[in-house]
Amino acid sequence: MERGGEILGSQYPLLGGAMTWISESRLVSAMANAGMFGVLASGAMDGDLLMAEIRSTGRKTNRNFGVNIILMNPKLHDLIDVCGQEKVSHVILAGGIPDKDVVDAIHSRGQRVLAFAPALAVARRLFRLGVDALILEGSEAGGHVGPLSTMILIQDVLLALKGYPIFVAGGILRGEIVAALHLLGAWGCQLGTAFACCRESIAHENFKRALFRAGGRNALTPTQLDKKFPIAPVRAIENAGTEEFMAKQREILTQFERGEIQLDSGRLSLEHFWAGALRRAVRDGDVERGSLMAGQIVEMVKEEMTIPEILDSILTEAEDFLNNATE
Repeated sequence: MERGGEILGSQYPLLGGAMTWISESRLVSAMANAGMFGVLASGAMDGDLLMAEIRSTGRKTNRNFGVNIILMNPKLHDLIDVCGQEKVSHVILAGGIPDKDVVDAIHSRGQRVLAFAPALAVARRLFRLGVDALILEGSEAGGHVGPLSTMILIQDVLLALKGYPIFVAGGILRGEIVAALHLLGAWGCQLGTAFACCRESIAHENFKRALFRAGGRNALTPTQLDKKFPIAPVRAIENAGTEEFMAKQREILTQFERGEIQLDSGRLSLEHFWAGALRRAVRDGDVERGSLMAGQIVEMVKEEMTIPEILDSILTEAEDFLNNATE
């Protein structure tokens, strides 16, 4: 596991998924202090908000942590500048393929760049752009997901690019899976849903209980209404808020067809809708109309545990698996 920890600068090669309104200073610093690699979710933040969150995290830990930045954020370059000024060790780029100047700008500040690859061709392109490591996130994951499952990405990308720094995400919790992925060539794993519900998470108790009650089949992605207006699938527990998103999607699609908005601004409006709906669930406890973003691994998340307890369980299971595999 050492090479994954080295590239992250953490004790264990386990990243915390960047969850808007959840992956904030308290959770991220607690992950870092436990030996993981925590990642702040910048979401729709501007530079000032991100700076405050980075500084708050830095006051709670002296270990490495990263910042996740969504490429469609209109304040993208401001956020990159803030990460540079605050000397964040890693920047994780999400929501598309970055331009080379973006990657170069981050590298020029001495920071490492991670990005998400939904297919082999994209993975090769990202490595050519100079990213330091990739995250393969399968569609089982919560929140924004790509079209392919983790199992397909493992076979299509991970096995084709052995030796490259690649982390795997989506539907991962047990240590046996983490260990098996290492044997297949992964440098580490990213986990999200289990930590959304952990003791250190600031998520509202209603939010956590809703996830504990849910099964994997309840974590769905919405239907795309028209291929002319592609949406980024977002996996969440089905509720009234899901129906409200479909109504919002119809509204944006109508505006787009009338020429009242452009594609990018329409997508950004949907992102703002998701961010607001997620905040209602996470911060206010509105589990009926708020967005309950969660991965299908919610099937196995049934109680509130601390980060050290979750981590100890993963590492113990991984060690037992590897010991048995070599006997």
